[in-house]
Amino acid sequence: MTILFFSRLFYPHIGGVEKHVLEISKILVKNGYKIIIFTEQFDRKLKLYDTTAGIDIYRISVGKDNWFKKFRIWRELWKYRNLIRGANVVHCHDVFFWYFPFRFLFPNKPVFTTFHGYETKFPPAKFAILIRKISEKLSFGNICVGDYIKKWYGTTPTFVTYGGVEIRNSKFEIRNKFKTQISKPKIVFIGRLEEDTGALIYLKALELMRQKKIDFEFEACGDGFLKRSVEQYGKVHGFLKDLKKYIERADIVFTSSYLSILEVMKHKKLVFAVYDNPLKEDYLKMAPFAKWIVVENSLAKVVEKIEYFIKQFEEKEKALANAYQWASKQTWGKVADIYLRLWRRF
Repeated sequence: MTILFFSRLFYPHIGGVEKHVLEISKILVKNGYKIIIFTEQFDRKLKLYDTTAGIDIYRISVGKDNWFKKFRIWRELWKYRNLIRGANVVHCHDVFFWYFPFRFLFPNKPVFTTFHGYETKFPPAKFAILIRKISEKLSFGNICVGDYIKKWYGTTPTFVTYGGVEIRNSKFEIRNKFKTQISKPKIVFIGRLEEDTGALIYLKALELMRQKKIDFEFEACGDGFLKRSVEQYGKVHGFLKDLKKYIERADIVFTSSYLSILEVMKHKKLVFAVYDNPLKEDYLKMAPFAKWIVVENSLAKVVEKIEYFIKQFEEKEKALANAYQWASKQTWGKVADIYLRLWRRF
């Protein structure tokens, strides 16, 4: 059975959607499925055709981001129409418009969409909502990454997921019961260093901690417009493929995206997630793991919760244990199974 995925960006590009598509593809390949991925050639050094982990990757050169880009994409994909014709299932990761003309060329071919995220501007533009509704209507079924999508975009999900993690050791470690508080918390930020990820709120929280003479160590795994501002508080490592060692040495992790939150919970570390608009608030608070992380939009409350948890060791450990138990069940195998259940319905 051949599955064809459309994803705007893919490995080796680093990002949540890229990680999602890569992990489920690897599992499907191991289970005997042929996986073909169409994606943008984001770097000229990358081959137009490549393979990784048994996955066939076709990169298309689409040029600049402008109004004509979609026509260039359709032109490039037309060259591979026989591959599209031969696929048993087509699945679009957000970019349903890539497949739009082929939806009518191959009207009976099962096509599905995963809706991964939201626009950075708030509130979502009416046009963006319209595009999603068209994608939903022309798809045989869909997967929504998060329950908030139904509320904000009017999408009726066939399935909902929050992503996955790789669990190698399911046993929760016994920690030092004699430790009661953290004298100098190690804080790590994970994500793009942009306002829409909450980076500015985190920076203001760090500044308030300095003013209150709360000692801390800080480093950031990411990059973006606020990089120079972040460097005033600690080292910036840029985007990294493997975050394990940075998470493991942290006491608190600042991050506001599902996959990063899951990864941090898997490593039994405390998550601080912030929001600056009602959509991001629902993104976080409607998630099933919200009760085991700190979700705030108040600068003062962020610092207050940091002070609380560095002193209340038992409360922190209780939250970490519950978060780990939930996260440990959210494997990539479980996510891949959702895709298979979706495709088998049609």
